[in-house]
Amino acid sequence: MHSVRAFFQERDLLEVETPLLSAAAVTDPQLDGLAAFYQGVAAPADGRLYLHTSPEFPMKRLLAAGSGPIWQICRVVRGGERGRRHNPEFTMLEWYRPGWDHRQLMDEVAALIERLVGRRPVRRQTYAELFSPLGLDPHVADRDEIVRRAAELGLDPPEGLDRDALLDLILGVRIAPELGQGRLDFIEDFPVNQAALARIRPGSPPVAERFECFLDGMEIANGFNELADADEQRQRFQRDLATRRDQGRTTPPMDERLLAALEHGLPDCAGVALGLDRLFMVALGATRIDQVIAFPIERA
Repeated sequence: MHSVRAFFQERDLLEVETPLLSAAAVTDPQLDGLAAFYQGVAAPADGRLYLHTSPEFPMKRLLAAGSGPIWQICRVVRGGERGRRHNPEFTMLEWYRPGWDHRQLMDEVAALIERLVGRRPVRRQTYAELFSPLGLDPHVADRDEIVRRAAELGLDPPEGLDRDALLDLILGVRIAPELGQGRLDFIEDFPVNQAALARIRPGSPPVAERFECFLDGMEIANGFNELADADEQRQRFQRDLATRRDQGRTTPPMDERLLAALEHGLPDCAGVALGLDRLFMVALGATRIDQVIAFPIERA
């Protein structure tokens, strides 16, 4: 942790600390938050607070209040995540750079990883370039075409996956294991339906200004050129919640305080979340996340 702190101190980023609990929760259909019940002063009507899946929302509130460039290391919690590289509770490093875009931030991610695990060649590809050798254009292929290609690749997708979940399945099973082998791989220009909290860049096709970083076949970091439009962010939250309802899943309250901060004015900025446990796995040659955390869920 000392090396991480020194890295950001050299670059004049302010270290911050944000709450673990929130009255709102992530709406992203790909994530599940966990709730805690609180009956004290200022408790919500249902007594439910949410453990954060990322410190992103409160950090953006600090940015809107004029904090300048900020970073933090914190524990985060995500429901339903357990596997060789997943634990429901893990350690996240997150930072934001006002005045930067996502491409500048990719350079800083590469510099940090070089500081912690050594220098590796860096390769950048677009999301479309990843899928091109498989004969798929992820920006225009319809669901039936993606299902057929998945079957040809030997995959048996569960019923009901939408086209973006199918693309994510192909990426995770057939493409990602080859990424970051002997180098650092950055993937950018995601489909607009996978924008999450990133800006959309107009074009043909339009793309989300989002990137992911892969090392040793693992996704290490996920970053955005951050969306600052409160109305567009509200619409995305509403679409997320509609998707969750269609899937029969919980529909937590959207973060009105974040939306108010965006209305107040979020500076143009880029931000990234990096999984420190996975980075430690690479540094130590570990094959399971259990080897770099003291209390995996089975021993919690």
